[in-house]
Amino acid sequence: MEYRPLGRTGLSVSAICLGTMTWGQQNTEAEGHLQMDYAIDHGINFFDTAELYSIPPKPETQGSTERIVGSWFKSRGKRDKVILATKAVGRSDAMTWFRDPPAKSRISKAQLTEALENSLKRLQTDHVDLYQLHWPERPIPWGSNPTRFSMAGYQPAADETAIEIQLEAMDGFIKAGKVRHVGLSNESAWGTMRFLFASEAKGLPRVASVQNAYNLLNRTYDTAMAEIFLREQVGLMAYSPLAQGFLTGKYLNGARPAGARTTLFDRGQRYQTPGAEEAVADYLGVAKRHGLDPAAMAVAFVTSRPFTTSNIIGATSMEQLKVCVEGSLAVEMTPELQADLDAVHQLRGNPCP
Repeated sequence: MEYRPLGRTGLSVSAICLGTMTWGQQNTEAEGHLQMDYAIDHGINFFDTAELYSIPPKPETQGSTERIVGSWFKSRGKRDKVILATKAVGRSDAMTWFRDPPAKSRISKAQLTEALENSLKRLQTDHVDLYQLHWPERPIPWGSNPTRFSMAGYQPAADETAIEIQLEAMDGFIKAGKVRHVGLSNESAWGTMRFLFASEAKGLPRVASVQNAYNLLNRTYDTAMAEIFLREQVGLMAYSPLAQGFLTGKYLNGARPAGARTTLFDRGQRYQTPGAEEAVADYLGVAKRHGLDPAAMAVAFVTSRPFTTSNIIGATSMEQLKVCVEGSLAVEMTPELQADLDAVHQLRGNPCP
C-alpha cells in the first residue's frame, strides 16, 4: 500500500480509503466489521464516514454507519490504527432530522457543535482526524446531472453562514482537541480558494482536502481543482470511482441485478445521463483489450491521478472489496492503457458531472 501526504497536515494516509456508506442498510454491522478488519490487514489506515450515512439518507437509519464504526473501535481496540474522517451535513431545507429539535440544516457554529458531539458519541472516540463539511452552506448545484450542474439563475441565499464563521467553529474544535484537521466535500474551485484565503487572512484552520466525485465518467476535477492541488497541496479524496457501480458494466442495457444499489433504491440518475451508457461500453472495451477487470481498472485509474490523495472505495460484498483493493493495486497504469482511456475521454467527455 502506498501512503500519501494529507495536505500540509503531516499525516500520511493510504492511497485507498475505506468508504462506509452502505453499512446500516445494505450491509450489517458484522459485515462492516469484516470490511474494516480486511482493510487494516491490507494496509488501509484511512476510513471515511458521515453523520448522514447510511445511504440513502432517512431518519430511521441516520448515524447507523458511524455507530458501526464505533462498535468496531470498541471491540477491536484499534482506534490508533485509523485516520478517521467524518462529515457534517451541509445546507438542506428538506432533511431536518439531523438536529434536535428538527431544523433546516445549516453550517452554523451551534449546528456544527451538535453534529460533532453526536458523531463522537456514535464513533466512540474523543476526536476525529479529519472533519469535513459534506456539502457547502451556500446553495450551489452539485452531484447532479448536466441540466442541474449549472450556475444559470443562481442566487446567493440571504442566510448564508460566512466561510470565516464556519472556520472559526472548526478552530474551536481543534483547540478543544476534538478535531485534528478539516476538509471540504462537494466543493467548487471558488469555494476551496475562499476557504484557503480566509484561513490565511484570519489565522484559521487550513483545509487539507476536498472530497469530490471523480471517475472515468466525471473528470471535471482535472482542470481548476487539479491546479489547486498543484499550487496549494489540497488534494482530492475521490468518491464514487466506480460511478456507483455503472463502470462495472452491470447496469448496461437497463440491467438491474438483484441486490445492487440502483436496483434497490433507484438512485443512479447521476450516471444515467445522455451518453453515459456509450461511454461505459467504450471503457469496458478498453478493459477487455488490456485483459483487465473493468472495476479494477476504473479504481486503479483514479488512484493513479497525481492529485488524488486517497481513493474512497466502497463495497457491499467481500468479493467486491477485494477487487477494489487487491485487484486495483495489481493494475499497471501503462502509457498504452492511459492513452486508451484518454482516447475514450476525448470522444465521450464528462457525461456525468
